[in-house]
Amino acid sequence: MLAKRIIAALDVRNGRVVKGVRFMDIKDAGDPVENAVIYQDQGADEIVFLDISATDEKRDIMIDLVKSVSRELNIPFTVGGGIRSVKTALNLLREGCDKVFLNTYAIENPWIIKEISRETGSANLVIAVDAMYNNGYYVYKNAGRINSGLKLNEWLPLAEYLGAGEILLTSIDSDGTMKGFDNRLISEASSMIDIPVIASGGAGKPEHFLDAFMAGASGALAASILHFKINTVNDIKRYLRSNGVNVRL
Repeated sequence: MLAKRIIAALDVRNGRVVKGVRFMDIKDAGDPVENAVIYQDQGADEIVFLDISATDEKRDIMIDLVKSVSRELNIPFTVGGGIRSVKTALNLLREGCDKVFLNTYAIENPWIIKEISRETGSANLVIAVDAMYNNGYYVYKNAGRINSGLKLNEWLPLAEYLGAGEILLTSIDSDGTMKGFDNRLISEASSMIDIPVIASGGAGKPEHFLDAFMAGASGALAASILHFKINTVNDIKRYLRSNGVNVRL
């Protein structure tokens, strides 16, 4: 059985790690390079870096900051935010990223999934999905502010068909609440597709990660729980191991 992954999330705005609740009330959470190194040393399996304002500001991702983080890591590093071309994706991979992810641009231009997957391989391409429940789960874009009109059960199978290798699934309802992942969302998403689902949004204690993995997640993102020093990655992993979950320690 493949080991479950604990993935540290770095949402970055103006060069700083930030964290909000349901994508609002953003607070500073430290330096991206320093945080990445700390979480790597704590035992994180991967680091995810999101330039959260690149899309709305219609600019490219902060490549110099990405490179600064990448140089300090020897674990997988996934990067997204403002990626709108195959060229940008390939450039990020050349600069040391292991995977890239797309959200809004992929919703508006689904062909880009096929183009990037063809050039890089599906293993290097993640599609980030921000979902909210409203008589069914809908997919949102532009940092969770705009309902795309796509239902989750429409978008996930299409993204997989076009070449996505993994889905990074964030519950807008749960994001930053620290009350637990949206396990119904995780379960429904996992049943729709055969590629891995990474759970995001809501982790506040180690038990929440166990619940997410029981619901079908292959990995789970940790943000507030790490940024605000509630638990370390190794705390989470030791709890999971004691409850029969295969994790790397």
